[in-house]
Amino acid sequence: MLPLHHAPSPQTPARLHWLDVMRGFALCGILLANVRPIANAGELVIAGDPAPVSFGQLWPGLFVDQRFYPIFSLLFGIGFALLFGSAQTRTARPRLVLLRRLLVLLALGLVHMFLLWRGDVLTIYAVAGLVALLPSTWLPRWAVAALGAAVVVASLALSGGAFTLVPGLFLVGAALVRYGLVEAAERSPRAAVAGVTGAAAFAVAAVPLLVWQVSLDPADPAFSRAFALAGLAVAGVYVCAVVALMNTGARRVLEAVFAPLGRMALTNYLSATLIVLAVRPLVGGTADQWGQGTVVVIAGAVLAAQWAWSRWWLGRYRQGPLEWLWRWATWGHRPTFRRTAPATTR
Repeated sequence: MLPLHHAPSPQTPARLHWLDVMRGFALCGILLANVRPIANAGELVIAGDPAPVSFGQLWPGLFVDQRFYPIFSLLFGIGFALLFGSAQTRTARPRLVLLRRLLVLLALGLVHMFLLWRGDVLTIYAVAGLVALLPSTWLPRWAVAALGAAVVVASLALSGGAFTLVPGLFLVGAALVRYGLVEAAERSPRAAVAGVTGAAAFAVAAVPLLVWQVSLDPADPAFSRAFALAGLAVAGVYVCAVVALMNTGARRVLEAVFAPLGRMALTNYLSATLIVLAVRPLVGGTADQWGQGTVVVIAGAVLAAQWAWSRWWLGRYRQGPLEWLWRWATWGHRPTFRRTAPATTR
């Protein structure tokens, strides 16, 4: 049984603010892609409209759908590896810490999936973490990197990507941590140059892939592969661009806009489902009848409310409510919840 008294929180390494920003940015894109599927209370929709006739119908399939979940998958692998490195210095059984974390995530995902929305990804993340990430902690970093790359390539070659990419991206994220690249991206002139270079390279790769995607009928067996490849390339542009911008004068603006959402990503991801389901009757019609403008307005309103709520909450508490409970279950004792003094949220 978990103790009821407050125990000191395990000390954490210096916070990597670019990860908070990236998490918040990805959360925005994921909600934009998921508004219709959530409102339909159906499966997560991977592809965009099957026959777009205008740019208003075309742009989600180019820049949103399947462009942000690869980022979140990469971030999950990064976060897992950072936690493992931290747990190794704090406990004799670091893998037990990770196991508890994944099992709690699995429970949350199952509740979310069966009670609210079948398109939940937390269950997939938890299972993929148990199958791929936890065993990878026994492997050397080169093996993790090689295995991650192999899984990504095999997924694209055999199934056209989609959620089979998740384990590979998890491992790639973990490898980035173990090679020191995640910490190096926080504040470094080299990171800015690398980000610009990477964004340009991914953009060059994305253009022909997007052209290929648009040229195919969604019923074509090659469409899912083109869609996944283009999604990875566009996601690469986004990640590298954020890394570059976080090492410029735009850092403060990005932190102010995205970090509050990112620091409460689990709470905001789950609460977004409740909010979209609540506003669905107020919008009228079926979600399939909503125009892209309606979807953008709904997503924007939800995110604006969550941003304001997150700033208010983080000014008074150390973590979001679900993040705090998850941390408690992960470490096995109750961490400090309230701040001793009001915090300045970026």
